[in-house]
Amino acid sequence: MNAPMVHTPVIREADLADRGEAEAIEAFVAANEGEVFHRPLWLQAIAHGTGNSVRGLIAERGGRLAGWLPLSDVHSPLFGRALVSSGFGVGGGVLAARDDDARRLCRAAEELAGRLCAASVELRGGSAPADWTTISGKHANFAAELAADDETQLLAIPRKARAEVRKGLKHDLTVTTGTAETDRAAHFAVYAQSVRNLGTPVFPRTLFDAVLDRFGDDADILTVRQGELPVASVLSLYHRETVMPFWGGGTWSARGLRANERMYYELMTHARRRGCTRFDFGRSKTGSGPYAFKKNWGFTPAPLTYHEWSPPGTAPRNIDPTDAGYSAKIALWKRLPLPVANRLGPWIARGLG
Repeated sequence: MNAPMVHTPVIREADLADRGEAEAIEAFVAANEGEVFHRPLWLQAIAHGTGNSVRGLIAERGGRLAGWLPLSDVHSPLFGRALVSSGFGVGGGVLAARDDDARRLCRAAEELAGRLCAASVELRGGSAPADWTTISGKHANFAAELAADDETQLLAIPRKARAEVRKGLKHDLTVTTGTAETDRAAHFAVYAQSVRNLGTPVFPRTLFDAVLDRFGDDADILTVRQGELPVASVLSLYHRETVMPFWGGGTWSARGLRANERMYYELMTHARRRGCTRFDFGRSKTGSGPYAFKKNWGFTPAPLTYHEWSPPGTAPRNIDPTDAGYSAKIALWKRLPLPVANRLGPWIARGLG
C-alpha cells in the first residue's frame, strides 16, 4: 500500500482586494473560531482608517486554506516599522490547525519583515516558534457570561461596584445607541478628551468610521448624555455572540455622574437584547487602573501571552507607555489644550498599531 501523500503547504501573501479570497479567509476564520481581529474585515478597516497596508499571509495545503496570519504593516517616523497581528487590536496571531503550518507562517513573516526592513513581527496571541521572544504577565483579558435579565445582571456585579452603577442609574442621563453621524461625533469628542486626559494621542476618527462602515451591524456606539452633552461613549464590536467594548471613555464630569458605570451596565443589557451571551471587557495592563476597575466588576483576569521576533542586530520597536522613557511625554500630553491634542494625536497614533 502506498503511503499517504504529505502536501507541503504553499505560503503566500493574501490579496484582500480580491473579494473571493477575502470571503474565503472570513469563512476560514469563522470555521476555526477565530477572533474578530483575525477577520480580513478588521484589516481592511485598519488599512482604510489609518493608511497602514495589509500584509496577511496564508498557508494552502492541497489547494485548500490551512492557515492564516493577519498582518498590518504599521510604520511611522517616530516608532519605526513593524508587522503586527493584528494591527490596532488586542488579539490575533496565527490561526492554523497544524503546528507545522503555524511555524511556517511565522517563518514567512520573518522573511517578509526582512524584505520590508521592519524592526519586528508582533503576534498578539496564538503560537510562535520557540526561538521567538515570549511576552507574558504584562496584560490580562477580562470576559464573562451575560446574565439572563437586567436585574440579575445588576446583582451579578459585586456590591461596591453595583452601588456605583445604581448611582449612575439615579442621575438624569439619557442613553442612545447607533452609528449615525451624531453618534460618531459624540463618541469622538468624548474619546478624544478621555485619552488626552490619560496622556495618550487619539486615533484618527477615520479609523472609527472605517470600522463602523465595514462592520455594519457588528459594531455600534453607545453614548450617555447629560442633557445634550455627551459624557461617556463606547464603540463596541460584536463577534460570535460576544460584545466587546473596544474604544470607550468619559469626560471629567462623567466621574461624578458615574456615567462610565452606567455606560457599561447599559451596554450589557443592550448586548443581551441583541442576542449576545458574553461580555468581553477587553485587555488591560496588569496593575493598572482599568485592570482594577474590571476586577471590581467581578471579572477574573486571564493573563495574555504575546510573541515577538526581530531581525538579528535589530532592536524591536518600543511603544509601551509604561516605559520610563515615555513618562515625561505623557505628562506633557496631559497638559495640551484639547484642540492641539486632537490635531497632533491622529498623526502619532496611526503609527502605534
